[in-house]
Amino acid sequence: MLTKRHFVERIRSGIPGFDGLIEGGFPKGTTVLVTGPTGSGKTTFGVQFVYKGAELYNEPGVIVTMEERAQDLRREMKSFGWDIEKYEKEGLIAIVDGVSAVVGLPSEEQYVLEGNINAEDFLRYIYRVVKAINAERLLVDSIPSIAFRLRKEDEIREVLLQLNTILLEMGITSILTTEAPDPAHGRISRYGVEEYISRGVVLLDFIEKEVELKRYLLIRKMRETKHSMKKYPFEITSEGIVVYPSGEIY
Repeated sequence: MLTKRHFVERIRSGIPGFDGLIEGGFPKGTTVLVTGPTGSGKTTFGVQFVYKGAELYNEPGVIVTMEERAQDLRREMKSFGWDIEKYEKEGLIAIVDGVSAVVGLPSEEQYVLEGNINAEDFLRYIYRVVKAINAERLLVDSIPSIAFRLRKEDEIREVLLQLNTILLEMGITSILTTEAPDPAHGRISRYGVEEYISRGVVLLDFIEKEVELKRYLLIRKMRETKHSMKKYPFEITSEGIVVYPSGEIY
């Protein structure tokens, strides 16, 4: 007797070549960790997920930027032809500025994290912004910057568990970014807990090929999804990240 397969609703990533590797997209309501060393493309991956959600699928999204000011993020993303401000005005994207107060600069953003915010206030504020635009997608960039922001790195595990619980309750599809200290030796997150609370883990990294560094992507984990454990080449093009699932597999 054939058993009926459980249907999993998918959220398309907006990243060419990627969704075919994960059965059509991220499981809706899941939390995905995107990890890798500096310069591997984590922020671009996350912003592309939110931006393309607004542009292609009319799905509102929130970007929590903890590493650079919102105005700098908007300017950088214009190099891909992404007009984030357009979708902010339409209520499809909201950016939370988590940097200005920390470095002592005034902010003219609509959504700003205060300088002396604690973990509970941080979680409550993110929840409020998500509800304000009925967001279906969320990017938090990045986890190490949250720890620095809170000034208490020993509390980061508890904060991450709380954040993950809140995101799952809201049913929002989220990308969290973190640093991978040493992917070659299995250290793919700064605190060693991020990959366990996340329902999906995507590693972006470099490999040396003929004295040149090449980018590759590896899906370490994706719940409710059949996926390959191969390393796939990707590029950061003038229009964003493109994955080559049928290209050379490293």
